[in-house]
Amino acid sequence: MAPGHVAYGLGAQYGLRITAETVAAWERGLALPTEYELTALAGVLWCAPGELLTAARSLREHRVSRDLAPDELAAEVGMATSAYLRMEESGRWRGNERQSAALSKALGLTPADFVTATGRDEELAGLLRSAVTTRWQAYIRPVSKLVPLDRRRLQETLEQLHGDYQALMASTLSWNSTGTDRAGGTGEAGRAFLARIVPRFWEAADPRD
Repeated sequence: MAPGHVAYGLGAQYGLRITAETVAAWERGLALPTEYELTALAGVLWCAPGELLTAARSLREHRVSRDLAPDELAAEVGMATSAYLRMEESGRWRGNERQSAALSKALGLTPADFVTATGRDEELAGLLRSAVTTRWQAYIRPVSKLVPLDRRRLQETLEQLHGDYQALMASTLSWNSTGTDRAGGTGEAGRAFLARIVPRFWEAADPRD
């Protein structure tokens, strides 16, 4: 179907005044349809809304990919629809532990998906950088509040990352006869490690290991 055919279908079946240029912009990722437009687009193309999304990242994208209305998800999570929508729109999840577990179950979120969808990636990165460069034990509790992982698994992961970082710093340190750093690689290697601290965390925490 050409963009013009899709635009015609959106108008004929759903009463949407969408141009072929807009459809083309959606295809190229230059514009985003609203939730209703996405649902209508899936209807015209005979597929599920989730099939039109790439990798869902936000709460809204995960909810739409599961074809759930806000009130349906709010009921499963155990909160008022208006409260859920405020969190979805702000990108900051403020539910309690039970609600977080229900959200993950309803949307089929992995721990990594949950952290990203609830807007906690940057906060997690900051805590992990501090954990690997100082005393990792002090960061078990703060990280556990963000990440839905078994506490023992979390402790093992933080300890492993801390050990990896400290070993890297020791191995890249190169001294000359005057006791100064010759290669200058320590800082660069350390910065590279810290820049990928969140992906490294999820790799180390993978329960399949």
